[in-house]
Amino acid sequence: MENIYLILIIVLFALAISDLIVGVSNDAVNFLNSAIGSKVASFKVIMGIAAIGIFVGATYSTGMMEVARKGIFNPSLFTFQEIMFLFMAVMITNIILLDIFNTFGMPTSTTVSIVFGLLGAAVAVAWYKIHVNPDANSELMNYINSAKALQIISGILLSVIVAFTIGAIVQWLSRLLFSFNYANRFKYFGSIWGGIAITSITYFILIKGLKGSPYASHIMSDGTTLIEWAQSHVWQIVGFSMLIWTLILQIMMWFKLNILKFIVLAGTFALALAFAGNDLVNFIGVPLAGYSAYGYWVNSGAAHDTFMMTQLSGKVPTQMYILIIASITMILTLFFSKKSRAVVKTSLDLSRQEEGDERFGSSIMARNIVRASRKTADTFNKILPDSIRNSINKQFDTTLYKKQLALEENPPAFDMIRASVNLVVASILIAIGTSFKLPLSTTYVTFMVAMGTSLSDKAWSRESAVFRITGVISVIGGWFFTAFSAFLSAFIVAILFSYGSFYAIFIMIAIATYSLIKTNFFYKSDSKNSSLDNIEEIVDANVLIKCKDNVVTTLSNINDVFDNLIKGLEKEDRALLKKVKREIKDMNKRSKYLKDNVYKTIKKLDEDSISTSHFYVQVLDYLRETTHCMEYMIKPSFEHVDNDFTRLLDVQFKELKLISKKLRDFYQLLFDVMNNQDFAKVPDIIEKREILMKEIESYRKKQVKRLKKGEVGSKNSLLYLSLLHETKNLLLHSVNLVKAQRDFESFEKEID
Repeated sequence: MENIYLILIIVLFALAISDLIVGVSNDAVNFLNSAIGSKVASFKVIMGIAAIGIFVGATYSTGMMEVARKGIFNPSLFTFQEIMFLFMAVMITNIILLDIFNTFGMPTSTTVSIVFGLLGAAVAVAWYKIHVNPDANSELMNYINSAKALQIISGILLSVIVAFTIGAIVQWLSRLLFSFNYANRFKYFGSIWGGIAITSITYFILIKGLKGSPYASHIMSDGTTLIEWAQSHVWQIVGFSMLIWTLILQIMMWFKLNILKFIVLAGTFALALAFAGNDLVNFIGVPLAGYSAYGYWVNSGAAHDTFMMTQLSGKVPTQMYILIIASITMILTLFFSKKSRAVVKTSLDLSRQEEGDERFGSSIMARNIVRASRKTADTFNKILPDSIRNSINKQFDTTLYKKQLALEENPPAFDMIRASVNLVVASILIAIGTSFKLPLSTTYVTFMVAMGTSLSDKAWSRESAVFRITGVISVIGGWFFTAFSAFLSAFIVAILFSYGSFYAIFIMIAIATYSLIKTNFFYKSDSKNSSLDNIEEIVDANVLIKCKDNVVTTLSNINDVFDNLIKGLEKEDRALLKKVKREIKDMNKRSKYLKDNVYKTIKKLDEDSISTSHFYVQVLDYLRETTHCMEYMIKPSFEHVDNDFTRLLDVQFKELKLISKKLRDFYQLLFDVMNNQDFAKVPDIIEKREILMKEIESYRKKQVKRLKKGEVGSKNSLLYLSLLHETKNLLLHSVNLVKAQRDFESFEKEID
């Protein structure tokens, strides 16, 4: 029996490594988004600073490890076997949940996942114990450390409101002081502002965060511990730190150095440190608790199903070498995980200053929030005197700032003032939580601080507010889903382990391994095939070439997509239709990306090219409509097969194949015209289109006759007539697309 539990301990640590990799991929957004979003330094430099912060912060996390052992449940009421089943259930469900969120690029909370996982598993094991063992304590709540659990959960939820509110207030005051054109004012107040920021970080990281670190008990020369000395010299430390940092920053400004970069990088270090100190328990706390439990059981010589885990209720020191190994694993993940960049992108999309392609759509709740906010703002504007209102509006005027951004080839998502506030406020809030041994969700804190500063900075304009708010609601909804899923999943898995014992454990380990492999392969495939990754930014020098390339690429794909669509329908091949659906979705994303970013492209064109911009817009319109036609074909086709509706008739497939053959010849002609720029053949193209459209119309009439005779059903007719209709639209838009490209190129040649 001892060997089996030793295997489980090894599995727990293997799961811990996997959890570190999966968790850091998700939580990298916490300390990277501000530095990356403001482009304060190269990606390698930012990662290096964050890596150092993680390494140092890992040594601060020893006090947090108690949460996994006794923060949620009372270990003295559980046997060693029950504790092991509980811990295995938590680790397996935690890894699967986080990996799913990472795969879809949604930032979620590792803290919520582990806390609610522990709660769900503890409730499950306690429930099983009560119902199976009549001698057990019959009160379920006695098994749960309800006071501490409620404190932790309340702290996590409250942090959402506090982080958003404080982030918004501090950013509003900072912008009111410096405005978006902060260069001149920063000469006078920059060093003081930076001194306050870094002193705040110093205080909360070194003094408040010191409570949970192994350095706190270090004996000083006067016989007091380091934490006692620090707490008795708080004002001296703060005053000295403020003086030194202000002086250092002022000297840097005299040497024409950008102190904002220094502040942002210092904040990145502090937030990475705070993250590692607070969140490391989420990844290795459970395996370490399991390892301690195993040691106590082996030394006791008692039976595995009777030995009570009372010793876990006391203090259990964490070995420093384990923390170092964990920090190195986190650092390697930070550098090599591609999923972490997808999660960072979600946060940046919702907080960027500029408009552009919005990842999220509009929702009823978001629209109502925007309307209510506008009415509230209008009310305040009526109350405030004109002079005060105009003065405030001047500080938040982004006209000059946006002009400067337009001149940059790859502008930052937001400026370094906002990046500094994001990092300083988030690191302070997390350090406060760590000092009180509260496992705050660093994801909640950093994300909501970033959203609060975005709101204050008017990054959510009337053109983007509903999309950004929908995104925030979606992410927060994902957090609640994480809590519910973690509790329910851990509860179910723990029940399975309680009834199925070791057999169930090893089956779930196999399922978790399969899930990790599958989602990682899915992610790689999705990343590799995404056409958006290959879209070059269109600038004045290559606008005509790239426009032509996009048209040619779309036209060249239509034939294969149409052929596969018919083949999938004929063979009722759901997998093939799903593949076609993905291809069309990719084409649609590409055309949408180009259309949504037309504003940015036109702004970057030279004055000589402005007159041709309306032709460029026209090309993108027809490109978008062409991909829409393909989308309207595949959706009903896939649904028809997916719902197992009656297969189309052989005569209908014969007609569709004739259309497909003629479409291939037609698009080959379009393709040749585009490649050779032989636009003199456009009248021939129009003539061939009309002939093909008449043929399609004849097939439509035949279908109506079949319907009247009762040869086909309603589902058959709806699908077939839809395919014919969208094929006609496809022909119309494709020819218009070629004509628009012809006009575009002709006008360009006239200008040259």
